Amino acid sequence: MARKIILDCDPGHDDAVAILLAAGNPAIDLVGITTIGGNQTLEKVTFNARQVMTIAGLIDVPLHAGCTRPLVRPVEVAADVHGDSGMEIHGFELPDPRVSVEQAHAVDFIIDTVMSHEPGTITLVPTGPLTNIAMAARKEPRIVERVREVVLMGGGYHEGNKTATAEFNISVDPEAAHIVFNESWPVVMVGLDLTHQALATREVEERFAQLGTQAGDFVVGLCGFFREAYRQAQGFDDPPVHDPCTIAYLIDPAVVSTVKVPLDVELRGALTTGMTVADFRAPAPEDCHTSVAVRLDHERFWNLVVEAVRVL
Repeated sequence: MARKIILDCDPGHDDAVAILLAAGNPAIDLVGITTIGGNQTLEKVTFNARQVMTIAGLIDVPLHAGCTRPLVRPVEVAADVHGDSGMEIHGFELPDPRVSVEQAHAVDFIIDTVMSHEPGTITLVPTGPLTNIAMAARKEPRIVERVREVVLMGGGYHEGNKTATAEFNISVDPEAAHIVFNESWPVVMVGLDLTHQALATREVEERFAQLGTQAGDFVVGLCGFFREAYRQAQGFDDPPVHDPCTIAYLIDPAVVSTVKVPLDVELRGALTTGMTVADFRAPAPEDCHTSVAVRLDHERFWNLVVEAVRVL
């Protein structure tokens, strides 16, 4: 059975690749896409989602826009990495979107979808700030026991990028992350410790170029801008493509190794607000519902992504 997911994202170069992977692999049933302000403003990332969905052929998948800002903090975006549009690209002309935005708010769509499916059916896959997911859990607490699991891109148990200790998605709305991590649903945190292993090398980029397709050329264009932005902003020679690691884990858990550990978010540290704290000191208690991703099979991961893009 294909895994039914809602992808809650803020496209974003790596979010775009996550959408392509979800669209092109039969193990994923993309029930809907929701957007959240993060890499850029909600308006911009929602427009980007419409363009990516058009390239991916996701004309019939519902798209819902969500929260414009974090729960209690001011809006922050990642223009230094994703550019003014949130998805700047080199050498590729993005299409006019053929996907419209549904009227219902993303939070209501998440709630309605989870409540209308059998318990344990819907997996939530947030790859941006966790505001929509936290709001849904607070507005309708019954979804928590019905969601199969939450597989999120965010955090890091040893690494940060927004600050020395905090990853961007968690840092911009740590209160939302605190809510999501502390609900009783199963949570898998695919953080920087894992995603910094998902480097889009020149060899990987060439594999997409050789496809000779619109979707393949799109990924090449994404990599071109992303590589230079990451080199200038964070000193990477090749950019880490974070978000599709969540989808790869759902397609083939052997691609992403995880460890069950208690996990929480720091909200009040002068230097550590937004830090995700994973407790590796002892075997996790039997009731532990949180896990962190630790190791990526790089070749197997990129094989999945290339094949999905080839299919598209």
